Amino acid sequence: MTTSTTSPARYPRYTRTLPRAAESAKAARDLVCATLTAWAIGDLAEDAALVVSELVGNAVEHTTCHLIKVTVTRTGPETVRVAVVDKSRTTPVRQAPPDDEVGGRGLLVLDALTTRWGTDPLSFGKRVWGDLTREPARQPAPTGRLHQLPRADPTGTEPPPPSGTPGHP
Repeated sequence: MTTSTTSPARYPRYTRTLPRAAESAKAARDLVCATLTAWAIGDLAEDAALVVSELVGNAVEHTTCHLIKVTVTRTGPETVRVAVVDKSRTTPVRQAPPDDEVGGRGLLVLDALTTRWGTDPLSFGKRVWGDLTREPARQPAPTGRLHQLPRADPTGTEPPPPSGTPGHP
């Protein structure tokens, strides 16, 4: 079930409760991408989908609860928070796995893709979240003809005026 609410700070939020299963990562990605597209910040969707996949994967691997809750909250005009709640009170710990290790890089992914991330302890477990911020819009390139300034003469002498200039053949 997906619910839409407004947080006490008046930020819109979508929440979905999912089974604690690897297959839930796709449903979480779908929720995140659809939400960000509806909010017209779809350019964050790819990174946010990776973040929620890591958070769901961590919950699946490191907890024993039956359900997890995925939340997408718009925390500002250019910022979104993606979170996963589970019933484990164990705080995630960043690892530095050897190069040949398959796992253990989830929090490194959060470091790379989010502006910040953290863990909120709850009375029944924890919420692990990551904030993603949209890059400021770039100014469009100027249109029309671009004028190139003359280059300085490295010898210090000025070039002769073009032929046909009065006073010059």
